[in-house]
Amino acid sequence: MSAPLPTSTSRMRAWMLEGLSDMARHQKGARAEAPAAHKGQRWWRVMCLTGVDYFSTLGYQPGIAALAAGLLSPVATIVLVIVTLAGALPVYRRVAEESPHGQGSIAMLERLLSFWKGKLFVLTLLGFAATDFLITITLSAADSSIHLVENPHVPHWLHGQQMIVTLLLIALLGAVFLKGFLEAIGVAVALVGAYLALNVVIVVTGLWHLATEAHVVTDWSTALTTQHGNVLAMVGVALLVFPKLALGLSGFETGVAVMPHVEGVPGDTEEKPTGRIRGTKKLLTTAAVIMSVFLITTSFITTLLIPAKEFEPGGEANGRALAYLAHEYLGSAFGTVYDVSTIAILWFAGASAMAGLLNLMPQYLPRYGMAPHWARAVRPMVIVFTLVAFLVTWIFNADVDAQGGAYATGVLVLICSAAIAVTIAAHRAGQRSWTIAFAVISAVFLYTTVLNVIERPDGVKIGACFIAGIIILSLASRLARAFELRVTGVTLDDMAERFIRDISHRTIRFIANEPDQRDVAEYREKIHQIRADNDVPTGDDFIFVEVTVGDPSEFEAGLNVRGEVMHDRYRVLTLESSSIPNALAAFLLHVRDATGQRPHMYFEWSEGSPFANFLRFFLFGQGEVAPVTREVLREAEPNRENRPRIHVG
Repeated sequence: MSAPLPTSTSRMRAWMLEGLSDMARHQKGARAEAPAAHKGQRWWRVMCLTGVDYFSTLGYQPGIAALAAGLLSPVATIVLVIVTLAGALPVYRRVAEESPHGQGSIAMLERLLSFWKGKLFVLTLLGFAATDFLITITLSAADSSIHLVENPHVPHWLHGQQMIVTLLLIALLGAVFLKGFLEAIGVAVALVGAYLALNVVIVVTGLWHLATEAHVVTDWSTALTTQHGNVLAMVGVALLVFPKLALGLSGFETGVAVMPHVEGVPGDTEEKPTGRIRGTKKLLTTAAVIMSVFLITTSFITTLLIPAKEFEPGGEANGRALAYLAHEYLGSAFGTVYDVSTIAILWFAGASAMAGLLNLMPQYLPRYGMAPHWARAVRPMVIVFTLVAFLVTWIFNADVDAQGGAYATGVLVLICSAAIAVTIAAHRAGQRSWTIAFAVISAVFLYTTVLNVIERPDGVKIGACFIAGIIILSLASRLARAFELRVTGVTLDDMAERFIRDISHRTIRFIANEPDQRDVAEYREKIHQIRADNDVPTGDDFIFVEVTVGDPSEFEAGLNVRGEVMHDRYRVLTLESSSIPNALAAFLLHVRDATGQRPHMYFEWSEGSPFANFLRFFLFGQGEVAPVTREVLREAEPNRENRPRIHVG
């Protein structure tokens, strides 16, 4: 008899759930390798993958700096560069040492807190990470659309259609990932190489014009002195406007997220990938130096060569200052080439952010039990992230300036978390000098973050929406999966194996016991009560099963079973798990499969409200154990004839 043909619905479902995220597959494969050298890409090639996010900010950063600081833009940018090289760079070089598998500072901070407070803290950081990455997608697409619709060579009907173009670019990005996206380092190298080369031409041209028209520099310095008086006043104002320039710090979190792609050296292991860490440090340092040079020079030439009114909303340089100079000084043809290059790298910056989301979220949410099974597949998550990006674009009306606050908030919170994490790591390592240095850097970034939130509260509002959404959906998902069997494997020691072999020759009976004093009286009275409640014949014997709850917030883990003889007569199996019912259900199924018999387990009813007991189970892994164990077994084994039997008295 031939198998039924798959329906269109089943084919669509199979296509949607096909595989895990490409980056997760890549990392899993890398970890599965022997302790040979990590197979990856040269660090400078991976830098280009990071660079599509980091370097692409040149498309809008000079304009944002000019709007924020006016004539003081070059001085404020120098402050940004100092913070980058003396603050963010040392922090993320340390993050690369402490978390070399691409999980970044979130993994470092996760180790500091346990139980639910640790999970909620990580979910909060994931909310800000989602803000950072999703706003990267929407802001980059919005700026791409500006460069497209304002190019003089595009059809007239495209002018004023920035929202539609932005949505189409986001949809195109989603389509790339729906088709399948593993790694595009080659494309990134080409894009970054071309983009930086074109920017070099613009910078050299701009500096040449300033050198040949000396009065421009003189007029600027005179106006600057008139406005601010002296150098100290200028620095003070630059420090005040610095939080508005925080977009220039983006890319560091991506730099450590792509660490698994960096080529190692012979002798590297996944536990100690020395070569990969060294390559990542080179990546971070080189990218920071290149970006710093471009930030200073582009801020200088755009401030001096572009009229201030053109930076304002509606102006020709708004969100595209360097493109304005390209058209103005190098002609329409070069300007169009630069626009195409900028559109491509800004759009591909969204690809980098999407890959970051698909890499980061599956590393935490499924492990916490806070995501449905389909969240491990790429395509459903791509659709979710794309729809959210549509919503964010609509809310911000595809406005680059309006999204700057939300983007800066996400970037700064992640950098703050990294700075605090490395401060704690240095303190624990007994490195007094580094502890003080990182503490000062943390204070600077905390000041910057607070000031940014005060001046642009829209950033923390959208961040709070992402956090609330992640927490609510995560808890709802965990609630929906409350009765799911989530033990990854059961291992018995020699004594436990002996107990199971011995009792398998007769009816297998276990007593679920909540350990108290563990004295003779406790076990004797428990057996007497179970016999009386369930009419078990006197000749039948029992094995006690006791579960100790470890971290109830953990979702999936292996189960180790240890056997011991208490008081020379009572056989006891001890288990440790995050959930008593789950541990008991997994143990019973393991015994059934190992012996070929249906085991029996005996419980007492718990006292108290059923709702309160369910909350105890959900939050603390305890509560009303008997019915929950039975429900876990029912979901794991639909055939009741094969299901272990539960008795409650």
